[in-house]
Amino acid sequence: MAMAYKMATTGMSVKEECRSSFLEMKRRRVHRYIVFKIDESSRTIMVDKVGGPGEGYNDLAASLPSDDCRYAVFDFDFVTVDNCQKSKIFFIAWSPTASRIRSKMLYATSKQGLRRVLDGVHFEVQATDSAEMGFDVIQDRAK
Repeated sequence: MAMAYKMATTGMSVKEECRSSFLEMKRRRVHRYIVFKIDESSRTIMVDKVGGPGEGYNDLAASLPSDDCRYAVFDFDFVTVDNCQKSKIFFIAWSPTASRIRSKMLYATSKQGLRRVLDGVHFEVQATDSAEMGFDVIQDRAK
């Protein structure tokens, strides 16, 4: 228990690949989404999966595990009522109910460290099941 508390208070370091992948997604639009995970052995947040520009929101949702936590960013393209093409970046904190309590605690306490690195996120969604991060939720938040 003391070890978990110590890790929870010190947080995790963020690998440089997280920042560089996010900047590629934001500036050059070479990724549609990025999934991040915590490596408990090295105490770092790293890139778990990158979605290509042709992949969509359903691919992101399918890549999230049903029994472990993850962070994700998604580049959502949409058309406004004024017929303008827009893009918003969503940060998703995925913490399913089936995940371990220790994992939920690590992800909850390390979230702000990753968010500071990901400059340019427009919206944040916290989800424990697929209904809380459905495509309709993303659409409603963006408009």
